[in-house]
Amino acid sequence: MVDVTIARYSFEGEKFEILVKPDPALDYKLGKKKDISAVLVSEDIYTDSGKGTKPTNEKLLKAFKTEDLTEIAQIILQKGDLNLTTDQRRKMIEEKRKRIVEFIAKTYVDPKTHLPHPPLRIEQTMKDARVSVDPQKSVDEQVKDIVENLRSIIALKSENLQLEIIIPAQFASQSYSVLKSVGSLKKEEWQNNGSLKAILEIPAAARPNVIDRLGSITKGSATVEVMK
Repeated sequence: MVDVTIARYSFEGEKFEILVKPDPALDYKLGKKKDISAVLVSEDIYTDSGKGTKPTNEKLLKAFKTEDLTEIAQIILQKGDLNLTTDQRRKMIEEKRKRIVEFIAKTYVDPKTHLPHPPLRIEQTMKDARVSVDPQKSVDEQVKDIVENLRSIIALKSENLQLEIIIPAQFASQSYSVLKSVGSLKKEEWQNNGSLKAILEIPAAARPNVIDRLGSITKGSATVEVMK
């Protein structure tokens, strides 16, 4: 027997459901699978799959701007809610929790030291604060409320730093792509000798990572100073 779960989508009070295979459906929703035909148990669209009731074509057109059942199924799966199995839910919560911890560690600092809190401390604080993670909401949708909960236990501040960076000529090209990927380049000056002088704005919590990456590329020859 094929394992089956439901994906649901609501539009102006109307509910639409499709029957899908749990693991392929989750892979599709996460962008790991592109072929929706391998996900669907059937191409039928329901208003209540348990009762077998189906929407009219008019309702489908109003909600999805198309009557193409494959396109509608894609929209329901991409934008709707997927009923997760217990194991899927546990794995998704663990993965989302890890990404939230990484985001906080990279974005927020301890205002006393201007350094990021270690990920283990953030993770433990989330447990102490009894923070619940929604597996189907994005990090951006959840992190603000989570940070507010954590602030009752540890100090967290989001702030940016501007770094003045000088890269020797032989490492300038490789370092330039790294600088663009880790922050916002406010100023760049290519010197006559091929070296690069730049002003880079980054989240304060990202400073150790930026210094480590530049140090690795330039073999420690880059100059990095925090601008006052």
